[in-house]
Amino acid sequence: MARTGSNGRRAKRRAARRGGAPVPRLGLALGAGAARGFAHVGILRGLAELGIEPVAVAGTSMGALVGALYVGGGFADFEDWASHLTWRQIVRFFDVRLAGGGIVEGRRLMTFLEGLQPDRPIEELPKPFAAVATDFATGREVWIERGSWLAAVRASIALPGFLRPVEHGGRWLVDGGLVDPVPVAACRALGAETIIAVNVNGDLLPQRHGQWAANGGGEEGEELERLLPDLPRGLRELLQNLAGPLSGRGALTPRYFEVVYGAILIMQDRITRSRLAGDPPDLLLAPRVGEIGLFEFHRASEAVEEGYQTVMRARPALEALLGGRAVAALQR
Repeated sequence: MARTGSNGRRAKRRAARRGGAPVPRLGLALGAGAARGFAHVGILRGLAELGIEPVAVAGTSMGALVGALYVGGGFADFEDWASHLTWRQIVRFFDVRLAGGGIVEGRRLMTFLEGLQPDRPIEELPKPFAAVATDFATGREVWIERGSWLAAVRASIALPGFLRPVEHGGRWLVDGGLVDPVPVAACRALGAETIIAVNVNGDLLPQRHGQWAANGGGEEGEELERLLPDLPRGLRELLQNLAGPLSGRGALTPRYFEVVYGAILIMQDRITRSRLAGDPPDLLLAPRVGEIGLFEFHRASEAVEEGYQTVMRARPALEALLGGRAVAALQR
């Protein structure tokens, strides 16, 4: 907190010497959202085109993953990869392990991310960064601001039932979206004075309601059958055992994973509304990605484009919030 105060005072002194309002220390709070979180990539690209560069980034779950790559320098390669992502590429990361509290180990994904951006301590990154996770034993919110950025991201994305929990600092940690889906408070703690928050689940519940009866799961079941021969053996056997619950055939009801993660998303929606009401950001961006399924990572390019368009639609609000002089100063 001492860092926050000293930085704020220096900004005000610089502004006083220039003769004008102090330049806001802009922070970016990137929210949870699994595949919808690719919208963060478009958000960051759009902000860069407008000359807007945050001085600090806090992220939860997918927001932590994108935010760490943005702060650490691996963002350009990640953006290029996301733009050409296919379902077959995604399933290659599914190193299935049925023990340990999750069906996916996550090591292959971490190896891929380290190839984009070598691991190093968060405190050595060019900008302040924090990843939000949840202490599984106490339910408390955990802000990871030090140590391996890769370990911090792995803890933040540990979606219950899918990615196994992570032991970090003597605690078992799971997805930060359980306690703080859009980490405004964590971003303020990094020294930001003006906060732009991104909620990729803002339009989720109204869009998804009633879709189960409409699609019946048939197309997804057919796609699963086509992909089974290409999947790793462990994942192939798991999906075959769950074929009925996954496809929803014979019943116009929610499918297995829709029930599990739909419940999580309902909880996250309520928590997000409550926390944003108590600690609102200066500007909230809400990409319209509710029709993208939680694990539809192959639709990354759609999410990226919608994130970019969200920034373009919000340009007047961004200019009103930051002002032309503030935007120019943020670039220096």
